[in-house]
Amino acid sequence: MTKRIYLDHAATTPMRPEAIAAVADGMARWANPSSPHAEGRAARAALEEARARIKAALGWTGELVFTSGASEALWIALNRAKVERRIVSAVEHDAVLRAAPGADILPVLDRDADAAGEPDCDFLADYLARPGKAVVAIQAINSETGTCLIPYARPPAIDLVRAAGGIFLSDCSQLAGKGPLPNADMIVVSAHKLGGPPGIGALLVRDLALLEPIGGHEFGYRMGTENLPGILGFAAALEAGSVDDWPTDAEQRFDFKNAIWRVGEIVSPGVQSSHIYAIAMPHLSAAAQLIRFDAMGFAVSAGSACSSGTLKRSRALEAFGVDEDTASRTIRVSFGWNTTPEEIDAFREAWLEVAHDAANRA
Repeated sequence: MTKRIYLDHAATTPMRPEAIAAVADGMARWANPSSPHAEGRAARAALEEARARIKAALGWTGELVFTSGASEALWIALNRAKVERRIVSAVEHDAVLRAAPGADILPVLDRDADAAGEPDCDFLADYLARPGKAVVAIQAINSETGTCLIPYARPPAIDLVRAAGGIFLSDCSQLAGKGPLPNADMIVVSAHKLGGPPGIGALLVRDLALLEPIGGHEFGYRMGTENLPGILGFAAALEAGSVDDWPTDAEQRFDFKNAIWRVGEIVSPGVQSSHIYAIAMPHLSAAAQLIRFDAMGFAVSAGSACSSGTLKRSRALEAFGVDEDTASRTIRVSFGWNTTPEEIDAFREAWLEVAHDAANRA
């Protein structure tokens, strides 16, 4: 294969050309947005215009605090929220667990349940009944499996949190720019997951009164000078298009899943997004698959990029009820704004070829 095919968009998706141009423009605006002189005021005006553009593109009417990425946004939400307790789902990104040590862990329903992959609302109701106001973190789409944890047709978790007077936080890193955001009190967004630059993200907050200020920039809720080039790239990426503008449509991406299903196993439980799949191949370990596919010109991964370099069993797959043997043979394939139908077809054929070869050797 002369041209490599990138299918690891859940880790980082390539920057859109519009975002690259906007970052270059931002680098020409060298002034600090907090400076009082004309150059600083011009930088501030560009930053606030970008803030309004991002909110409009996301359909968000509350406040927006710029951060260095999703990890910082999660830390602010989980550590500055005016609450006494923290509850996080068992399949959250590692950044959530690092930001909320000692939090109550909310199980998700395993693959055999009617509402597989969704938070266990019996446990949630029990946790919420305990003394003290809580912030509850439940991601929108799991980054390892593509499972939708907050299906729009069935939102009892949000209802339970609101009825208990809690704060509902959702990590929407894998959803923003691809679908409507959930009706949460706080939402985390990352630019490099949607075609923007790395190193910039946002915490969307329904009401800043939910947070304890820390001083510094961003209305006093974040320390550090704002990354104006990154912010301009973030806005440009969102405005450049949505999942409706991708070269592939949902039906084509689901057709890929169905073709794999005939030989392997799609381990993603419950309601499934169309752009992230966890796929188990019979007879061949995930590590061996990654080596084979990389040599064949395909970039895929096993688990989230933050933990895929380890040999540990995936915490998310275990929480979803995937057995250890299946998990050891599972890779992640994720599509993005520039994935073509031909690239999906090429990987499908390559996957079937490797699976056939592994079966013959077994």
